[in-house]
Amino acid sequence: MFRYLLFLLLPILFFSCKPKTEDKTTEIERPPNIVLIFTDDQGYRDVGVFGADDIETPNLDQMAVDGIKLTSYYSAQAVCSASRAGILTGCYPNRIGIHNAMMPNSNIGLNLSETTLAEMLSANGYRTAIYGKWHLGDDPKFMPNNQGFDEYFGIPYSNDMWPLHPQQGPVFNFGPLPLYENETVIDTLTDQTQLTTQITEHSVDFIHRNKDSPFFLYVPHPQPHVPLFVSDKFKGKSNRGLYGDVIMEIDWSVGQILKALKEDGLADNTLVIFTSDNGPWLAYGNHAGSALPYREGKGTAWEGGQREPFLARWPGKLPAGKVIDVPIMAIDILPTIAEITDSKLPEKTIDGMNVWKVLTGEAEESPQEAYFYYYRVNELHGVRYGKWKLYFPHTYRTMNGQEPGKDGLPGEYRMVDLEEIELYNLEKDESETNNVADENPEVVEKIKELADDMRARLGDSLRDMEGSETREPGQVK
Repeated sequence: MFRYLLFLLLPILFFSCKPKTEDKTTEIERPPNIVLIFTDDQGYRDVGVFGADDIETPNLDQMAVDGIKLTSYYSAQAVCSASRAGILTGCYPNRIGIHNAMMPNSNIGLNLSETTLAEMLSANGYRTAIYGKWHLGDDPKFMPNNQGFDEYFGIPYSNDMWPLHPQQGPVFNFGPLPLYENETVIDTLTDQTQLTTQITEHSVDFIHRNKDSPFFLYVPHPQPHVPLFVSDKFKGKSNRGLYGDVIMEIDWSVGQILKALKEDGLADNTLVIFTSDNGPWLAYGNHAGSALPYREGKGTAWEGGQREPFLARWPGKLPAGKVIDVPIMAIDILPTIAEITDSKLPEKTIDGMNVWKVLTGEAEESPQEAYFYYYRVNELHGVRYGKWKLYFPHTYRTMNGQEPGKDGLPGEYRMVDLEEIELYNLEKDESETNNVADENPEVVEKIKELADDMRARLGDSLRDMEGSETREPGQVK
C-alpha cells in the first residue's frame, strides 16, 4: 500500500517542486527601452549639476544622482543638421555628406541608405518615435517616417526658419513653419509657446501606449534655440530671464517622461539619456546659454562649441552618482545602444565605438584613440587626443570684444584667423588659454599623424583633400 501511495504522489511532488516559468517575458528579460532627449543650442553650464546657479533643474539634477554625469562628452559637430546626423548614424557627419544646418527646401537630406538608430532598433522589434525637431532634410522622402520612425510630431528644421525671423527680408526669405503629424502638415506655427508641452504630451502618451513592448523614444526639443518660447507654466520663473524659463520647462518635460516610465513600471528597464546638439549661440546674448568655463560656443570647434552636458540613468546597470571625465562623442551612442540591445550594427562603415564599459565605470579610457572636430564643409579644425586638444590653422567666429545681441536680436561675430597650430592641456587648462604646442613637439607630431590618417579617409577642404571613404547625402532630383 505504501509503495502504491508513493507511486501516486511522486508526480504531484515533482510538479510542485519544479520551478515556475512565466508565460510572458518579465521586464528584466525584455530588451531595454531607450529614451534620448536632445536639446538645441544648450550650453554646458545650463543645468544645475553642470554649474547653473540661476536656473532650477531638479529633474536633471536627480538624473545625476540616480545615474552618471559625463564631463567630457562632445557633440558630433557644432551645428544643427551635422550634429543630428552624427548621433543618429554613429558617423562623423562629413563621412555621410551632411554639413552645417540645412535650410528649408534643401536639395539634400540624410541618405536613405544610411542606417539610423531608429532603423537599427526597429529591425530588432522596437517601436520608434520622434517628437520635436528633425532637420535632416525636409523633402518628403527624407522625413522621419522614411528613416525608421513609426511616429513623428514636430517641425522639419530649426524654429527660427520662419517669417518672423528678426532678419527676414534683409537676409532671409523664409516661408511658414510647418508642424507635422507623421507625413501630414497639421498647422503652420505663428506661436511656439505650447510646443514643448505638446512634445512632452506626445512622449508620455507614446510611453503609455507602448509599455508592453520595447521602444525607442527620441525627443529632440527645438528649444532653447532662438526664438525662445515658454508656456505660462514657467514664464518668469527663473533667475536667468526667458532663457532660464525655457530650460526650466525642458527640465519639467524630462520629469514628466521619467514619471511616465515609473508609472508604467519601466524605469528600471529604460536607458534615459539627456544631452544637447551643440553649444550656445553666443551672438544672441541674453537669449543664449552659457558654456563657461569653456571657450566660445556654437559654430566653433573650441570646447564651448561641442562639449555638452550629458546625463544618463539606468538603475542597476549604470552606477548612481558617478562622474565620468573620459572623453566620448555622440558618434559612440549608436554602437553602444547596439551593444546593450543586442542589435545589429549598420552594414556600412561607422566611426563610433561601443563605450558601454566607460559608462559603467569598468573602463577608464575611451576605445577611441582620438576624436576629430570638423566644421563648415569638411574643414578639419581640431583633434582631441587624451588630455590634449590640438587646433589646426583655420578661421573661426567669436563674440569676444563684440556687442552682444539682446532680447532675440543677434549681435555680429568677429572673424579670427588662427594662423599656427595651437595645443592645449585640458586637464590643466580647461578654458584653452595657454598654448603649449612649442613645449610638446612630440604630442603635436603624434596628433598630426592621426589627423593625416583621418584626412586620407574623410578629407579636409582646408588642404583641398578628398577622403577615400566619404559617402554622398541623399539628393532631391
